[in-house]
Amino acid sequence: MSLPASTGTNTAGTIADATTFTVRAVLFDMDGTIVDSTAVVEQVWGEFAARYGLDYADILRTSHGVQARDTVTRYAPAGADIDALTDELGEMERTRTDGVVALPGAEAFLRALPADAVALVTSADRGLAEIRMRAAGLDMPATAVTAESVTRGKPDPEGYLAAAALLGADPSDVVVFEDAPAGIAAARAAGMRTVVVGDGGGRATEGLVRIPDYAAASAAVTLDDNGRLLIEISL
Repeated sequence: MSLPASTGTNTAGTIADATTFTVRAVLFDMDGTIVDSTAVVEQVWGEFAARYGLDYADILRTSHGVQARDTVTRYAPAGADIDALTDELGEMERTRTDGVVALPGAEAFLRALPADAVALVTSADRGLAEIRMRAAGLDMPATAVTAESVTRGKPDPEGYLAAAALLGADPSDVVVFEDAPAGIAAARAAGMRTVVVGDGGGRATEGLVRIPDYAAASAAVTLDDNGRLLIEISL
């Protein structure tokens, strides 16, 4: 059974003018949402753009939140070995962790949430996700949907729907924290409430609550009349 709508909560994954709402599961994107990996991302894609004489700004604009392979496929010159180039870029990302930090308040907020109601849904592969979470001083959630777990990356909703299923939650009872247009589109397509983290996201953020970080976020855990978990989140 889905939860009744909280005050200020609309359909289609929006939370309008709400600072407190109740869900059964919480899903997080990683890069830009709970982990700031901007320095590494810009460095790696800058080198990729320089190698092939590509528009660096355009790559950064379109690559955020999507799988590396999808970006390589979109921008690599004709005849390039997509698999080899994707592997090379992945190795570069895995060996560079300088500047990777958690967003303010992220660690405390994650610890306040019940572990069995949280999932990471990231376009990074499992190895890179573990490296970046560790570099940022964050525990890897027990449930994680990474690049190799899906057949279609963001903006397709597959990853978010898979995570909700793993946690046993209906999409309407889930909130997603995201920062990138592709991820926000994926969460909304999955029918999930969505909170935007940071100042990006573009037009996809219309009607959504936005927070700069988790410094003011808190969570309280209760049970409903049937003994099922409820999470009240305040932003």
